[in-house]
Formats: sequence, structure tokens, C-alpha cells
Amino acid sequence: MEGTTSTYAKLLATAGFLFITMIWGGSFVVMKNSVDLVPPSYLLALRFTLAAAFMALAFPGRMKKLDRGSLTCGLIMGIFLTLAYLFQTYGIKYTTASKNAFITALYVVLVPFLYWKISKKRPGLNQIAAGLVAVIGLALLTLKHESGINLGDALTFLCGVCFAVHMICTEEYTKRCDPILLATVQVAVVGVFNWLLAPLLDGPGAFDPSILLQKSLILGLLYLSLICTTVGFLIQTVGQKYLSANTVSLLLSLEAVFGTLFSVIFLGEVLTERMILGCVLMFSALLLSELRFTVPGKEVHG
Repeated sequence: MEGTTSTYAKLLATAGFLFITMIWGGSFVVMKNSVDLVPPSYLLALRFTLAAAFMALAFPGRMKKLDRGSLTCGLIMGIFLTLAYLFQTYGIKYTTASKNAFITALYVVLVPFLYWKISKKRPGLNQIAAGLVAVIGLALLTLKHESGINLGDALTFLCGVCFAVHMICTEEYTKRCDPILLATVQVAVVGVFNWLLAPLLDGPGAFDPSILLQKSLILGLLYLSLICTTVGFLIQTVGQKYLSANTVSLLLSLEAVFGTLFSVIFLGEVLTERMILGCVLMFSALLLSELRFTVPGKEVHG
């Protein structure tokens, strides 16, 4: 009975991650429109502050149980999440959007090896193979004719590292802390840090509060804060109680697939055979991560 419950929880968590990768993939379209009206740091500050408020209002009973452990773990998760978003946002200023998407998602390869370093648990052959297949799929899906390495690529790589560390921290901390409290604290931390950094990064007068009266921006902010951030990070944090960081990294990398599909639907991007092959490889990597390889003397799996 316990095994059945565990399997059901994993399937439910997987469905949840597929849902948030879909909504996060759609956020590229919303972000593209919103960032034209609000500078990046201020947009992140608004998005995460609103999300923290939504979470606190939705779970008042949980907030009363906030303890030092949850605050500390949530703070660490929030710091890495803040750095990841800032490196990604400012990395894209110096590199192409396609390279930014590709390099960010390299966490699918980084996570198993970083987790090995921290936990001393060697990644399975299927995890390594799945990561490599996912990278090839990402390259086909996102890269076009880019060449050379620049400052933006380096910043984006640091973003991928921070996302990888954040996933590993989430897996470890959800074992001993309430995931809803962790999600709320980390989101609040991202909001606070962005309010502090926004005047330095984008300028103290770069944000005009009156712009918030525009209906299109209000709708965009609600989508980003309520759906992408509140719902998204609650699902991620709760879901990682049941799935490994490696599986989560592969599931979240599918954001590139959904981002491509939404770009085709809403932005008129042309879907090529190369992009279709990339999507197929991305989904194949996810299936590969769940396979077991048999080698002489033992079974090797994730």
C-alpha cells in the first residue's frame, strides 16, 4: 500500500512539474511584453513580492508555524534563486536569447554531478545519458547560428549553476522543513533583494508606479506573480519531496519545448524540422532517465 501511495505521489508530482514547465514556457511571451514597460529588476521585485503576499494570504495557518529552520533554509534557497534570475536577466543583455535559453538549461547536466559532490551518491548511467541527450535536444531546439563565447554566456552559465544548486537545496531542505513555508520564504527573499538591487541595477528613477494602472501590465503581472510564481514554486517545492533533483532538472528543461511551442503559436516563429527533432530528444531524455541499465553483476539506475 505504501509503495502504491509513493508511486501515485511521484506521478502527481511529475504531472505538476509538466504543468509548471508549460506555464513557465508561456511566461516568455508575457515577460517580453512586460519588460518593455518595467525594467527587469523592478519587474522581478513586483512579481515576487506579489507572489509572497499571495502565498502568505493563502496559508495563514502555516505562516504561524514559521521557525528558524524554515527561515534559514528558505533564505539560502532565495539567495540562489535571486542570483539565478539576475544572472539570466543581465546575461541576455550581452548574448542572444537562444544561447541564453540553451546555457541556462545546462543545469540538466550540472545537477547530477553537483549532487554527487554534495551527497557522495554517484549518478546512474541513465542519468548521465539522459543529461547528454537533453543537451543535444536543447542545442537543436534553441541554437541557430551563434558562435563564440562572450560576457553574456558566462553570466548565463552562472545562472544555470545557481538554478542547479537551488534544485539540490530544495530536495535536501524539503526533507526537514515544510515545503509551503520554504516556498513562501524563498519567494519573499527574491522580492526583497530585487527591491534593494533595482535602484543600483536599473536606476532609482527607472520605474514609474503610474505604469501599473495599465490594464495589459496588470494582467501580465497577475499571470507572472499568481500563476508562474505562486503556483509554480509551490508545485516545485512540494513536488521535490517526491522526485529527485535530477528528474526535476529534466522536467524543468522541458520549459524550452513549451517556450518554443508558445513562440510558434503567439509570436509567429517558424517550427522547423530541427526544432521538432530537438523536442523529441528532450522528451526522450526524460524517458531515458527512468530506465534501468543492467551491467554484469548489478543493476544501475537513477
